[in-house]
Amino acid sequence: MELRHLRYFIAVAEELHFARAAKRLHIEQSPLSRAIKDLEYDLDVRLFERTTRSTRLTWAGQVFLDEAQRVLFTLQQAKANVKAAAAGFRGSLRIALSDGVALPKLAALFARCREEDPEIEIRLFEVTLAQQLKGLRSDLYDVGFAHLAEVSEGINAQPAWRDPLVIAVPPRHPLLAHPRISIEELLRYPLVLCHRESCEGCHQQIKRILRTAEVEPIVAEHVSTFDLMMTLVAAGFGLSFANESHVATCRHPGVVTRPIEGNQVLVTTYLLRLAADPSEPLQRFIDRVITPKKGDPRELA
Repeated sequence: MELRHLRYFIAVAEELHFARAAKRLHIEQSPLSRAIKDLEYDLDVRLFERTTRSTRLTWAGQVFLDEAQRVLFTLQQAKANVKAAAAGFRGSLRIALSDGVALPKLAALFARCREEDPEIEIRLFEVTLAQQLKGLRSDLYDVGFAHLAEVSEGINAQPAWRDPLVIAVPPRHPLLAHPRISIEELLRYPLVLCHRESCEGCHQQIKRILRTAEVEPIVAEHVSTFDLMMTLVAAGFGLSFANESHVATCRHPGVVTRPIEGNQVLVTTYLLRLAADPSEPLQRFIDRVITPKKGDPRELA
């Protein structure tokens, strides 16, 4: 078995289509099919169920996909570790980011890390919450940030900071006549919301807010990125929610914000890690998250 077999297998497993996988790998379909057959022969298992109409993973194939991805990720980590050592770093922190956590707060935190721990390399991975949790358990990541605290056993979720939630509105919208917008008023109009799979934690927190009203929301669109959300709001597809710090960083000329009527609504960002004794560099990182420096934007959260 060679590394190319793993790369070929992962491409087919993710595409579930040999022609598309071959195109993605920039090879012909026949050597790809032959490599998969060789892999199945070597493992003595069937990895795919193939018909003239479809390709799908067997249960053994699903298990092998997880293992193959972990092997390639470990290889990438080994290469990164060697390069970091050659550049003078004495260690690293692998940080997973999910749910589009607040960038200004991360910028201040990482700047402090570079200042106080210059020999520790910071590696960032933008992943879904499900991938983050899986990676924390598999030792692919040391720590992560997300908007959800209800995680499985063995993972600690610690509040890191809170952001005021505001309502994003296109210019000249009738709701801009109000200095504050109630949830009931908001729900009279279509909404553009974050997609559950790409922003699960944020999706869950907003879902709880919407449950406080007795009206079922009209969802015009689900999106995966904050930029696309603001673009659709500016184009008049619907209204949306946004973290105040996100809006401050990514100002969109076609979007105006209003606070939510009543008590201030806050979105919490959580630090996630394995429920085990942290390494010294990780403990120092956690301490910086929990006790921000004076003037750090997280200090006011």
